Amino acid sequence: MKIFIKNLTFEAILGLLDFEREERQKIVIDAQIRYDFDSDNFIDYSKVANLIKSTIVTNKFLLVEEALDVLLSKIKSHFPQTKQIKLKISKPNILQNCIVGAKIKKNFKKN
Repeated sequence: MKIFIKNLTFEAILGLLDFEREERQKIVIDAQIRYDFDSDNFIDYSKVANLIKSTIVTNKFLLVEEALDVLLSKIKSHFPQTKQIKLKISKPNILQNCIVGAKIKKNFKKN
């Protein structure tokens, strides 16, 4: 089974530049989580979305890459049945003529 969250949008402090540290900016996150579905142990996408948002807003990361690493760990620890996570963080308003960001994909081995 795979769940996805597309265009999770909110404002947060994220970035290295002086103005990024002072004012919140628009952040857009996409996530895909692959797992073995079990009706008694499913992954609730609303809980994933809330976890992602609260992690980004609370931590005020300097680097998008750092935020992605922390999100991977948090999602896996909260949802241990996860087999694969794909995450993308976009900052649509930081540059005038493009959208920038980073993405990561991680596969988890069975224990």
